[in-house]
Amino acid sequence: MKTTNTAITRVFTVDSREEVQEQAEKFRRDGYRDEHIFVLTHDKSRTKRIAEQENVEEIGISEEGLGTAIANLFRSTGDELRAKMKSLGISPSEAERLEREMDRDRIVVIAWGGREYGEDDFDRDIYYHPGLNHGSFPHNRPPF
Repeated sequence: MKTTNTAITRVFTVDSREEVQEQAEKFRRDGYRDEHIFVLTHDKSRTKRIAEQENVEEIGISEEGLGTAIANLFRSTGDELRAKMKSLGISPSEAERLEREMDRDRIVVIAWGGREYGEDDFDRDIYYHPGLNHGSFPHNRPPF
């Protein structure tokens, strides 16, 4: 039986609510807790609707911290999305790339490893699918 390392954050970009459902179910089967599975789109109401329909989470105050949540009230949509992703350990360059994907109506589904990150800190071992991985996994394949 294959074991998944749920301390590793995994980020997928998908095109539909059905794909969100499939990916969220896969994350659950792999051992990620519901409260560590997030969805993010460029539209807040779409994010909320998908999160409710698929029983996944939105990135909120408990993940991003009170300071970031307050600052997000004054940020543009793109800046807010990047700040939310950075709070889960996504690097600034990957947050920008993922935000561009959301500009193209794609949906980001994240299985968070659970570690909290500071302002300039990020997780170098995140697995991105599809996309180039800048972490330590050869050929963007996580150890699971």
